[in-house]
Amino acid sequence: MKTKNRKIGVFTFFLLTILAIALKTYFAYYVDLSLGVKGLVQNLILLMNPYSLIALILSVFLFFKGKKSFWFIFIMGFVLTFLLYANVVYFRFFSDFLTFSTLNQVSNVESMSGAVYSSFSWYDFIYFIDTIVFLFVLIFKSKWFTTKAFPKKFVPVVMGVAVALFFLNLAFAESDRPELLTRTFDHKYLVKYLGPYNFTVYDGVKTIQNNSQKALASEDDLTEVKNYTKQKYQEPNKETFGIAKDKNVIKIHLESFQSFLIDFKVNGEEVTPYLNSLAKGNKDYKYYPNFFHQTGQGKTADSELTMDNSIYGLPQGSAFSLKGDNTYQSLPAILNQRGGYETSVMHGDYKTFWNRDQVYKHFGVDKFYDATYYDMQQKNLENLGLKDEVFFDESIAHLKEQKQPFYSHLITLTNHYPFTVSPEDATIEKPDTGSATLDGYIQTARYLDESLEKFMTQLKKEGLYDDSVIIIYGDHYGISENHNKAMANLLGEDEITPAKFMDLNRTPFFMKVPGLEGGVDERYGGQVDVMPTLLDVLGIKSNNYLMFGTDLLSKGHDETVAFRNGDFITPKYKSIGSAVYDNKTNQPMKTKPKDLEKNKNNVEKELELSDQLLHGDLFRFYDNPDFKKIKPSDYEYKPGNGYQEE
Repeated sequence: MKTKNRKIGVFTFFLLTILAIALKTYFAYYVDLSLGVKGLVQNLILLMNPYSLIALILSVFLFFKGKKSFWFIFIMGFVLTFLLYANVVYFRFFSDFLTFSTLNQVSNVESMSGAVYSSFSWYDFIYFIDTIVFLFVLIFKSKWFTTKAFPKKFVPVVMGVAVALFFLNLAFAESDRPELLTRTFDHKYLVKYLGPYNFTVYDGVKTIQNNSQKALASEDDLTEVKNYTKQKYQEPNKETFGIAKDKNVIKIHLESFQSFLIDFKVNGEEVTPYLNSLAKGNKDYKYYPNFFHQTGQGKTADSELTMDNSIYGLPQGSAFSLKGDNTYQSLPAILNQRGGYETSVMHGDYKTFWNRDQVYKHFGVDKFYDATYYDMQQKNLENLGLKDEVFFDESIAHLKEQKQPFYSHLITLTNHYPFTVSPEDATIEKPDTGSATLDGYIQTARYLDESLEKFMTQLKKEGLYDDSVIIIYGDHYGISENHNKAMANLLGEDEITPAKFMDLNRTPFFMKVPGLEGGVDERYGGQVDVMPTLLDVLGIKSNNYLMFGTDLLSKGHDETVAFRNGDFITPKYKSIGSAVYDNKTNQPMKTKPKDLEKNKNNVEKELELSDQLLHGDLFRFYDNPDFKKIKPSDYEYKPGNGYQEE
């Protein structure tokens, strides 16, 4: 008697698809995504969190009959796989996860194609093995499948199990991380506890809420922000207030530059000899070794926003892309209105990148020298745009055009991921860390250092050095957590712990102020502190501006540095998630600091208020007696006479 061949039913295919996607998710968790998973509970949550939303979405297609149900499950499985893989590639580059807000930044991808390409890995085919197998079987082995429909009365039961699994997952998550959905800014925590698929739903809900804030905002919403910033404001140092009145301001942005490079040697050779000379008690420059970037997903754009507005970037996406049409009370406009400054930005990329041609109008920037003002021949290009040496050399002529006093912001490019430099420009040998990214970073950092030194020589030659305030700063980290193993190798560490990684978020800050003695200043600070510091040394009273930072030179300067994900650091300790580490030892503290909860609450409040300020466009309601609202229509950035964009 012949036995009847068993065929694959739709419910079996449904379970196989869930299992395949879950296995890929686990692979991503432990191979590509640095989520900081510790302990049995967190590992159990990680094992649990992929299933609920995958099962809920795919269960919808159990209602369908025949082969359609198989194909719909397959297609949706592919969509979920693509979402996972897109997050993996994005994480390798940004150390963050895709949000609906970041989809508004897709126009930047073309300019960063080299960096995106470098984010692919040889083993990425693993993410699509099941897709290939299932597709082959569905097309060529369709006889293996039964056309018998799944009983519709059981579909709600499957959905109910999926929903119950989500709430079980959430309960475990809340037990380990209380108020996860209401007081967490860090996307890594959300993905660790909820999984990438539930995170996408959460982000969608948050995006809808945030987008509705501007329409619902009113003048009353501004009151809390005004009260907070007024309370945080610190009186300027009497000895330094106005010390640089009417001096030019030259602000130099060191792309992706981290402080560990300062006074660091590779193969016995200094990586950045020029910057080292500025950091070692130079009479002209104050150097802040405990200065930190405070950027989020917007990276460079967030840095610009924070440095020129003393507010934080958004938790999702970039304010340059999402809130480019907001009202601002920015540093360039304040300097123009209060000090008669001509203001400009110089950058060897095209003006539409990061929506700068629109945002700068809302910042009150008079002139924008983009790539069309520079010689963009192929020989002058590297990675994302103009080589730093060429950029600095040609920017001198633009600086000389400025009516003094002027404020000019120069943005470098070469030291950008994936950190490539031509052999003729590489003047230091690569280390052998096991990471091509980190090895290249050493060479591009040296190139940037040499280019900067030549620029300073030119400034002195043209008589622009002595009479200018010069700010030199790193905008954000260059080496993400994905390269922690290689970084540990480079630094001679056993591993890069969370506390050590926070240390690596230091970015250099140098400040030359005519009349102010240089030297090393150990005080802690961040990018929100730059605007109030500059206003004070230029003699512009800043008490009526809404700023979350405080003057680095003020005796009352707040040394608690907040990060976009809700973590923070003080001169004594680091708060990372629910853990607290001693700054001297980087070991967990046995006794919680007395001011921990107070500082944590202040950081959360500050980030929330900054988000409200941006999402609600609250500056439009603020009638500041010291500021005239900017009319973006008054600004026009005409292309230069150099190389024209095709």
